[in-house]
Amino acid sequence: MRIITFDIETKNLFQDVGSNDPIDLDISVICIHDSAKGDGPEAYSSFTETDMSKLWPIIEQADALVTWNGDHFDIPLLNKYYPGDISKIKSIDLMREVQLKLGRRLKLDTVAEATLGIKKTGHGLEAVEWWKAGEIEKIIKYCIDDVKITRQLYDYALENKLLKYRDSGNLKDIKLDTSKWGILEPVSMTFTLPF
Repeated sequence: MRIITFDIETKNLFQDVGSNDPIDLDISVICIHDSAKGDGPEAYSSFTETDMSKLWPIIEQADALVTWNGDHFDIPLLNKYYPGDISKIKSIDLMREVQLKLGRRLKLDTVAEATLGIKKTGHGLEAVEWWKAGEIEKIIKYCIDDVKITRQLYDYALENKLLKYRDSGNLKDIKLDTSKWGILEPVSMTFTLPF
């Protein structure tokens, strides 16, 4: 299966656009891990709004999209830029999987620290400030770091059938049913491919 793990950073915040709908925001950077390219540095790529046309053929060949909060945030926002419907591709939203088990949402940082012993290198508010300051490389590094964490959590969940979090200081397991994650689903995405 070709798995694209991705994360998006934005140029603005909800309070800037007066809305809670992700599609009202604007993308500054999208970073991906493409499983077809292995696990080395060459598997990671970044795209800005001006070069998203290079991203579409990669997305269209994906068997699944892996995200943290992608069903609610990243996929609807990316769909705003795409000429078709990205939501037709199988989505494995790790935050949603956790929420279905716990009944509440957890931050990526919370699960990454408990499961992998690592923390995020920043947060989305900083990325917006970096955008305003023209510090695109900082945004890309931060975004790729988030993609790496999400990818590691996906791999860990596949292998162990669980992720972890801390509740009142106690380490707890979140048991996950990953049995359908590897099942191919038919998708016809030909909006930008040269057929």
